[in-house]
Amino acid sequence: MKVIIEEGCIGCGACESFCADVFKVEDVCVVNEANIAGNEDCVKDAVDACPVSVIKISE
Repeated sequence: MKVIIEEGCIGCGACESFCADVFKVEDVCVVNEANIAGNEDCVKDAVDACPVSVIKISE
């Protein structure tokens, strides 16, 4: 699984609240790629929770 953050992140922190091992919000969301494996379910929850729909998953 690969996680991409498209332009337009508003830094709300929803992704980090669902999956803090993978997402960190500084000014915008940053993905810790090394922690994606094993956290796929919470990554998907974060994608669904993003209010501006900028988190994308590719398999």
